Amino acid sequence: MSARDIKELITVIDNSNLVDKAEMKLIEIFIKKELKPGDPIPKETELAEAMGVSRTVIRESLTRLKTIDIIEAKKHKGTVIKSPSLIKTLEKSLIPNILDDATLRDIFELRLVIEVGMADFIVQHVTPSDIKNLNEIVRTEPEKSDTVLFDIDHEIKFHGLLYEITGNKSLIQFQKLLLPLFNYAYKSGLINKPIKRKRYVSHKGLIEVLKSGDADKFRSAMRAHLENHFQRINNRQVN
Repeated sequence: MSARDIKELITVIDNSNLVDKAEMKLIEIFIKKELKPGDPIPKETELAEAMGVSRTVIRESLTRLKTIDIIEAKKHKGTVIKSPSLIKTLEKSLIPNILDDATLRDIFELRLVIEVGMADFIVQHVTPSDIKNLNEIVRTEPEKSDTVLFDIDHEIKFHGLLYEITGNKSLIQFQKLLLPLFNYAYKSGLINKPIKRKRYVSHKGLIEVLKSGDADKFRSAMRAHLENHFQRINNRQVN
């Protein structure tokens, strides 16, 4: 692709906030040229000439795009388009120690939505071997979760296996991404708040419902199970 070809796709950008604007124009080029993962992008010199900016500006813009996984360097091919990973992009900014309590609460609520919503996938894909592994995880847990805030290791292993059972790679990656946040919230005492209502569906109770093969019942049971945590993190009082 020549500089002339690129010029037909875009307009020359002005001199303010050059790197920001160049970054957006690069994405515009990729979209208009319908470049797919693995396709090479134009050379720095061609991009610089077409946009009317220096190669330094183009180079910095490309570096930004590499950081967010839109492009990557390939041996013998140069810089090519990459299928961006939302998970990796989020991972760079989800640092538990610098997130405020409100953001941590929001993330826990996001977990509620996801884990209740994935009930159909769990019921559809669960196997007898999965049930056996879930039972092994909860073997030492109490039958009812009256005043118990589950051991974090059990919590992570149990819910982590549920994510794996879905077979959805993005869900599995997302759960692993959130693990440091969950750890921090547990250890910081953020969810160790007094609540009025104390009886919820335990992990063992979830397994029994899962055995029934009824996605609606499992969804309701998961909602009741997670309410334990969300009442604690929001300190809600429920009759």
